[in-house]
Amino acid sequence: MTSGLRAAIDFLLHDWLQVEALCARPRYAEHARDTFDAVLDTCERLARDKFAPHNRTVDVQEPRMEDGRVVLPACTHEAWRAYAESGMLAAAQDAGLGGMQLPYVVEAAGNAFFAAASVSISAAMLTVGNANLLLAHGTPAQRRAFALPQLAGRFAGTMCLSEPQAGSSLSDITTRAEPDGPDFEVETLGPRYRLRGAKMWISAGEHELTDNIVHLVLAKIPGPDGRLVPGVKGISLFIVPKWLVTPDGQRTERRNDVALAGLNHKCGWRGTPNTLLNFGEGRHPVTGPGVGPGLDGQGAGAVAYRVGAVGDGLRCMFHMMNEARIGVGMAATMLGMAGYLASLEYARTRLQGRPVGPAGKDPAQPPVRIIEHADVRRMLLAQKAYCEGALALELYCARLVDEQRTGEAAAAEEARLLLELLTPIAKSWPSEWCLEANSLAIQVHGGYGYTRDFPVEQYWRDNRLNMIHEGTHGIQALDLLGRKVLLEQGRALALLGRRVEATAARADAVPALAGHAAALRQAWQALLAATHAAWEGGDPVAALANAVPYLQAFGHTVIAWLWLDVALVAAGRPDAASLGRVQACRYFFHYELPRTGPWLQVVRTRDLTCATMPEEAF
Repeated sequence: MTSGLRAAIDFLLHDWLQVEALCARPRYAEHARDTFDAVLDTCERLARDKFAPHNRTVDVQEPRMEDGRVVLPACTHEAWRAYAESGMLAAAQDAGLGGMQLPYVVEAAGNAFFAAASVSISAAMLTVGNANLLLAHGTPAQRRAFALPQLAGRFAGTMCLSEPQAGSSLSDITTRAEPDGPDFEVETLGPRYRLRGAKMWISAGEHELTDNIVHLVLAKIPGPDGRLVPGVKGISLFIVPKWLVTPDGQRTERRNDVALAGLNHKCGWRGTPNTLLNFGEGRHPVTGPGVGPGLDGQGAGAVAYRVGAVGDGLRCMFHMMNEARIGVGMAATMLGMAGYLASLEYARTRLQGRPVGPAGKDPAQPPVRIIEHADVRRMLLAQKAYCEGALALELYCARLVDEQRTGEAAAAEEARLLLELLTPIAKSWPSEWCLEANSLAIQVHGGYGYTRDFPVEQYWRDNRLNMIHEGTHGIQALDLLGRKVLLEQGRALALLGRRVEATAARADAVPALAGHAAALRQAWQALLAATHAAWEGGDPVAALANAVPYLQAFGHTVIAWLWLDVALVAAGRPDAASLGRVQACRYFFHYELPRTGPWLQVVRTRDLTCATMPEEAF
């Protein structure tokens, strides 16, 4: 499987994105194509040897609770150690932080192998995101005590947002944090609080893979009257370690008041424990030297250190959330790719049926491989178009991160705007259409596809979570149509439009692609018209009633643009892989891009069929 994935990654990185050109920049001057290849070789080998063989194991041997702790299979511990020792947790960090100073796009490509091999073992995404948030918003002491141990693999990280009564509606959270005594602001690790509440759906919230777990928790600080400030403006962000630490990041033997209340049993991603955590319920009361007296003088509440200013929690947390959304998109892409490559191999070896036509009517003729049937080729080509298109999207977004970090001021600003606009697409499009690829992979396998004798049913179950992970489709759609396309008076949308037109203009000169260029321009103009029509009159209820169809149309248009850009590189090359990419582009323009018309029709007309459906009529 990895050879096909590696070929796709190499083409996109080197032939399409020209990542070796980044080595001319001071930050990446120590690197060259050889070092990038060496990193990918290591990731491919570790994924093949330490992750892939255990993908089924972690699916059937789910995490279990014993005496308030989570027990995981031994293979998970071995895989984590191998990954941490590889240096990939800090791959894109400064050398001074223990990193390799790799371009982020190379780090993302390397991590793709682990997601394809076993997505629920390779759940380091939150640890890296947690550390990156603290590097961006934490104090020097917080970075030293909590971020650096995560990048070294000694600690792991989580994000604790949702609550049992408030899933995605963060304005309704009730977890509260109160100053830990009169001197709470002089604590070395940041202003110290005592935190109480419950958090739900916390991935990797409890385990023994690392010495410590660093929880980043959203909570509200009560006002002078003891009441919580309503809405998101009252939310602050806190570090709540499982074990208390010294200022230099050494774990003590004093347990914080964070308790495992239960495990959620999921249809997929079963290798990653998904937890309900209780903070400050008194199961592990914190008292003694180095902490304050607690809310009631008895050490009640989990010790927490505030990150950033009071009320600035959601802004800080979006640093991690946006990174996680792109990570979810890559995970969805790799699950789709794994299913595609498995079904391709199956279709090349499975004998069944005979060709359509006179020759196929002779029962004495031997059966043919199912890849020779037109409908199977249709399903394989659809999978290829979805998964390689999604991979192009994720690597393009990763390349924007590098541009934002190291480009000239104007280019860095453009990268920031484009990344803001594309993040909802980078999360949502692969999680819908690479899931569809997994469904098609099951279909290619026929009856075997929905049995556990073949891996494709697990890929589908694992991928089904990604439409919900880190913000549902509906949330991403509201973000896109309600905020991102309007960003800075539509500046980001106009910038993307210029890039779309630049690709179309280049394709005009290639006879095999000129028709696609015309179709792309037409689709882009239709998208712009629907965007303006949706907001005509300024009524958000009507404008956002069909935000999800808008998201789908926007995503399909972006993928069409990227496929055309990729095809411009592949066109004219004699090898089979390049022919395959041109053909996948053709498939997307002929079979997929026309779907945008009906989606945009209900957006443009502000159709209220769904919004006005009476509840009793259901």
